[in-house]
Parts: sequence; C-alpha cells; structure tokens
Amino acid sequence: MALSDADVQKQIKHMKALIEQEANEKTEEINVKAEEEFNIEKDHLVQTQTLKIIQDYEKKEKQVERQKKIQMSNLMYQGSYQLLEPPNSYHCRKQDFALVKPAVQRAIPVYNIVTKIDVDIQIYQEAFLPENIPDQIVLYNRSHKIKPFNTLGSQLDLTAQQMMPEVQGALWCKCQ
Repeated sequence: MALSDADVQKQIKHMKALIEQEANEKTEEINVKAEEEFNIEKDHLVQTQTLKIIQDYEKKEKQVERQKKIQMSNLMYQGSYQLLEPPNSYHCRKQDFALVKPAVQRAIPVYNIVTKIDVDIQIYQEAFLPENIPDQIVLYNRSHKIKPFNTLGSQLDLTAQQMMPEVQGALWCKCQ
C-alpha cells in the first residue's frame, strides 16, 4: 500500500510538529534549570558578601572599642596627674561603666609607679553622669572640691581652639 503525496506531507508535518514540541520542551527544561542554578549561585554570593560585610563591621567595631579604651586610659592618666594629689573617684555614664572599670583597674598600678603614691580609686556608682553628654569620665579628689577639666568634651574644645588658626587660614585663602 503506497502512500499518497498528501499522506506523506501530512506525516512529515506531524513528525515536524512532534520534533518542534520536543525541542520547545527541552528548551524550557534548560531555561528552568539555568534559572535554578543562577538563583542558587546568586544566593551563595549574597550570603558570602553578607558574611564578609558582617565580619568587616565586627572588626571595625572592635577597633573603635579599642580606641575608646585607649582614649579612656589617656584621659584618666592626664586627669590624675593634673590633680597633683591622689584621685579618689571617677564618675562616668552608666553605658560607659563596663569600659571605665577595667581602665581604672589598669590605671591604678601605673599611677602608683609614676607618682610613688599608693592610691585607691573608686568608680562612683551612686549617681552616673547624664547619658546625653559627650564626656565619658570625670575625675574628683577626695573632698570632691577639685575636678580637673579633662573630659572628652574639653579635649575636643581644646583641639578645636588649637586648630582655629589653620581653619581660618584655609577659609581666608579660599575666599580671596
């Protein structure tokens, strides 16, 4: 039984349609798989970068904390030496207490060695400094009548006053 030309054309069209349908299905499968792989890789990259950012932030946070401790110790030493008598107490903000306590403990032996005077320094906990001030610590003598002007705010004011000629020079040079 021989097929007519019309039947052959019909079978060719049918086979062609099946091949196209299979090709379209395969293309769709490849696209879906590629999108899944892309999303997996994208999620991996996002997680990796997020972790890196968190680690960088934690590292910078530790550096800032270290700098605060150094600054706190420097202010304590300077204030203690300005009193010209053994200091008695430090006053601090409540949020700085955890930072001030170990700094005071480290400062006592250094002060004893430098001045050859044994001191007992306390951190005043009955009333903390207000939380809205920039000064982290204030030092008093035993009678609480002498308070050296050596706080973070006073250090910033002193630095600003010392840099005023440079700032004015820079401003006037630009204005001329």
